[in-house]
Amino acid sequence: MCHLTVEKALKGLYQKRLNETPPKVHNLVYLVEKLDLKPPEDIYEIVFSLNRVSVPTRYPDNIERMKKEYNKRNTVAFIKKGREVLKWLKAQL
Repeated sequence: MCHLTVEKALKGLYQKRLNETPPKVHNLVYLVEKLDLKPPEDIYEIVFSLNRVSVPTRYPDNIERMKKEYNKRNTVAFIKKGREVLKWLKAQL
């Protein structure tokens, strides 16, 4: 859900800045580049990480492995990082 939240925020910013309907893509890095955003390195790394884990977490081929990899601690960390990205994106409005 973190990926989806950041995606929607980026698409909202896309609509506002470019006055166009955002493309039907889920690639966060693509949207950041299309918007010509220059996030700080830590924010970009979070976006990149969220982008990388989106498909495997939505459509896991091995649910047991996913449960181990995305335990409570890791999941809470992703949520916290997602909030940091949202805060930064909000400041771009």
